[in-house]
Amino acid sequence: MREVGDLYDPIAEDKRITLWVEAADDATVHGDRDLLFEAVANLVDNAVKFTPAGGRVELALLRREGETVIRVKDTGLGITEIEREAVTKRFFRSDKSRRTEGLGLGLSLVAAIVKLHGFRFTIAAGPGCTAEIACPPVR
Repeated sequence: MREVGDLYDPIAEDKRITLWVEAADDATVHGDRDLLFEAVANLVDNAVKFTPAGGRVELALLRREGETVIRVKDTGLGITEIEREAVTKRFFRSDKSRRTEGLGLGLSLVAAIVKLHGFRFTIAAGPGCTAEIACPPVR
């Protein structure tokens, strides 16, 4: 989590966005480190990309109801309820993102990595956007 924060901090700073990172000491995730890094980086990349100057992006690793949760929350435009499922499909680009660089693969990659690990991926209503990866404990 902190490495993703370190990677995106200069980009956020250039856009005048506050990037805040928090990781609970007792929160751990078991899975492929490189794939999970890629998933979290994609979420943070989108958050920074779609948050206007002066906004805030929060990256947190926390414990909730026996699970570890990776949460990326921003103060951007958010994703409409109608588009929430569609944004996880390959090559989908919402009307809001048409003028922004990208191929529409980021969230589909996140969804695939989450599915591979047996985790859950949710995108919640705003203001802004809150994306969470819930990681059940290893049994």
